[in-house]
Amino acid sequence: PARDGLAQAMPYFSYKAVGRDGKGREGVLEADGLELASRQLRAQGLTLLKLEPGTAGGAAIKAEKAEGKPPSRQEVLSMTSELAVMLRAGLPLDRALKVLIDMAAQPQMNQMLNDLLKSVKGGKALSQAMQPYERIFGGFYINMVRSGEAGGQLSEVLDRLVEYLESAKENRDSVVSALIYPAILLVVAVLSIVLMLGFVVPQFETMFEDMGEALPALTRMVIGAADFIESWGWLLLIVLIGAGFYVRSWASTAQGKASIDQRLLKLPFAGDIVFEFEVAKFARTVGTLLGNGVSLLKAISIAIDTVDNTVIKEGLQVLPPAVKSGKRMSVALDEADMFTPMVIQMIRVGEESGSLDKMMLELARIFDSHVQSGVKRLLTLLEPILILTMGFMIAVIIISILMGILSVNDLAI
Repeated sequence: PARDGLAQAMPYFSYKAVGRDGKGREGVLEADGLELASRQLRAQGLTLLKLEPGTAGGAAIKAEKAEGKPPSRQEVLSMTSELAVMLRAGLPLDRALKVLIDMAAQPQMNQMLNDLLKSVKGGKALSQAMQPYERIFGGFYINMVRSGEAGGQLSEVLDRLVEYLESAKENRDSVVSALIYPAILLVVAVLSIVLMLGFVVPQFETMFEDMGEALPALTRMVIGAADFIESWGWLLLIVLIGAGFYVRSWASTAQGKASIDQRLLKLPFAGDIVFEFEVAKFARTVGTLLGNGVSLLKAISIAIDTVDNTVIKEGLQVLPPAVKSGKRMSVALDEADMFTPMVIQMIRVGEESGSLDKMMLELARIFDSHVQSGVKRLLTLLEPILILTMGFMIAVIIISILMGILSVNDLAI
């Protein structure tokens, strides 16, 4: 097998077999050919039922199906940090992986680390060993490790990976945390209105039932809404749940996701935040990869895959063919007529000064700052709007009840 980090991995084969204990086995292994794969499995005492070519991601997919949920981003971050510390302290890679295996509490992480150790002891580079788990690590991570192996600076590259992963996690967490309070407010507002209409208003209906048209129009409207909630609330709940599942299913399609992403970018305030958040991810990935010796074309291709918004992703797709033909990134993005002058100018300055990696990281830092301040501004507007809307709706219900009570008193007099 090839031993350098840049070499091609061996073919993968998926198999089903029966062990000596009579239990079924299935999995994925690497071998130079079908015959060699068959020999390896028979040497393990397995009786083959099925053996066919597989994919590089097959090992991770099989592990997910067999074991459950794969290691999370936080677990990968912790593993990277611990591995960087041990390599920096002078431990050999195989010894460091053994220590990680002893520390791993999650079965899936333990299994993955055992596979990595087995591959490394078999003569593979760490980046090659990680290839079957690309679904977990991602192309960016594996290429960073490969660049560290090529330059003999694996521990330093792992340190940079930790910084990158922590920065990305911090940005995600800040956005999610900022949205929790408005989400709670929205739920409380909806529940308060439903409770008022479903339980409070019906208590007064017996008082108003003989009034008929003498009741104020607002009171009649609120009572009608309460009757609807009481009679058809279950149906409304089913319709809302069904609509939620339909929207979720539609959003998972390519057409639905593209439509939602396009509308997100057109939203006032939020559109700019989404744009800068996605461009920051792209810029940070390109800058980090370039700074570690990865080629520009490869860095761009990997960075495009980190972008979630399909509209921005499609706009960035002009870069690989343009760079391959010798065109500058700044020129290609300017012609795309989608990116802001700041993005284009900072990339142009980086290209002209020969420090594109530093300028891309600076662009990511600037946009990260814009995103955090933008989220705070948006929430500053959103929170009072939600509170005022909830207060207005509850006030309307209370006023309608008071108007009805006053009408009953007037008739009594």
